[in-house]
Amino acid sequence: MRISRKARWERRHLYPRRAVIDIGSNTVRLVVYDGPLRAPEVIWNEKVAARLGQDLSTSGKIPPVASKEALGALARYALIVEDLGVEHVQTVATAAAREASNGAAFLRKVKKLGLKPRLLSGEEEARVSAMGVIGAFPGAQGTVADLGGGSLEFVSIEHGDHHRGSSLPLGTLRLPALRAKSNFGKRIRKEMGKVGWAQAHPGPLYMVGGTWRALARYAMNAADYPLTDPHGFELDVEEAQRLCSKLVRAKPEKLSSIMGISAMRSTCLPDAAAMLRVMLDEFEPDGLIFSSWGLREGLLFDELDPLQRAKDPLLAGVVAFAGVRDASITVATRLAGWTVNITRDSGNPDEPLRLAAIQLAMALQRVEPNLRHNYATEWALDKRWIGCDARGRAMICSALLGSLGRTEVPVSFRRLASDDDLHEGLTWGLGYRVARRLRAGSHAMMTTSSLTRKKNKLVLRLDKSRAAMAHYPLTFDLEVLATWLDLEPKIKIGSYDFEEDAHSVRVDRSA
Repeated sequence: MRISRKARWERRHLYPRRAVIDIGSNTVRLVVYDGPLRAPEVIWNEKVAARLGQDLSTSGKIPPVASKEALGALARYALIVEDLGVEHVQTVATAAAREASNGAAFLRKVKKLGLKPRLLSGEEEARVSAMGVIGAFPGAQGTVADLGGGSLEFVSIEHGDHHRGSSLPLGTLRLPALRAKSNFGKRIRKEMGKVGWAQAHPGPLYMVGGTWRALARYAMNAADYPLTDPHGFELDVEEAQRLCSKLVRAKPEKLSSIMGISAMRSTCLPDAAAMLRVMLDEFEPDGLIFSSWGLREGLLFDELDPLQRAKDPLLAGVVAFAGVRDASITVATRLAGWTVNITRDSGNPDEPLRLAAIQLAMALQRVEPNLRHNYATEWALDKRWIGCDARGRAMICSALLGSLGRTEVPVSFRRLASDDDLHEGLTWGLGYRVARRLRAGSHAMMTTSSLTRKKNKLVLRLDKSRAAMAHYPLTFDLEVLATWLDLEPKIKIGSYDFEEDAHSVRVDRSA
């Protein structure tokens, strides 16, 4: 569907663009964001594999060729952010610039391009990456493991805050030399011993970095996983060890044939898998959770005030996405209230998820009918939603399919959510469908009708002024919803005798 020029203009002024230029040991990257502060959306993302840190373990310097490649990319980035009118730009440099003997000289050249690079210490890098994970997974408790080209950062998180952080010289550019030696495992264990606090910290490992995400892609491909986004993907330790045992012997050319694994990452994966095997043995985490949010998003999240941080990231993202598609959060909230009596437990923790599903269902109605099914699955399963796990995605998709009149979901959804959860999601969608037949969300509909369960019946009550609404297709959609809930449908205009038996939709027009 097309978004109007007015909507784009309003979005631009409501959500000012921000940019992060990340000068890493392996890549130099520019990411430009717009969208809500709590759930920023990427509108530009490009990188150059300059490999500034490739000689850190040998010469200890940034190679001239790598420096030239990186500076060329950074000059381009400076022009892009200027052309896009981005006023808020953060430029940060990590391990390569921090550890190389000529790192300071390199950063002086970066300044001459009009950029203002900030050199992060190892502890700062760990802390900012942790902020990215905290922003992506509200309430997370565990240890962040951010793997870059020059270093591996660890930091503990709990209760929305970070604690101890450490940086180890175990980046992907250093691992090949370490692994070439016979005592690789011993060397890794020695380094891991420096972060004993991480071994004692409860919870999972939150895996941050492109190489870890490539590992998630490998695992998802091997399992024929129903989702495509590695963000939020979870692995138990036993399965991770099994996959790593295969990866350490894998050929890069075979790995790069898997969707989502680049040639650069395919060469890093076997070494990273070999290190991960040792990490899992040493830390004994509760599991692995992969995060697409890390240092760059952490820089943005770190700037937010407490009120912005406290916002639900899923709802913030859905409001921005659906709002420009003529799906108002105000109307969605009214609809959520109107259909609350058909949910399994009003006021439960899934209410924000239901509200997000309703707003997306509203936006779906703005799509051409022959495209709606595809959009329903793509929006729910493939689009990156922060603060929404696999179960939540499956429930939202079920709701969107229900809003189209479907009462079945793909069998693969059972790998993401329970049958009860999928049933509930379809209920949300079927309920929205009934509300939409009553001119969904209009003030008149809200104040002159109600939908409730009464004993074994599903009762739609209409004011006399709305009596003409009690006709097909409303009666059909109400019957579908009632049958789905194992109830008998009833439309009531006036008082209602609960002892009256009904085997199909009946309209009671008594005063």
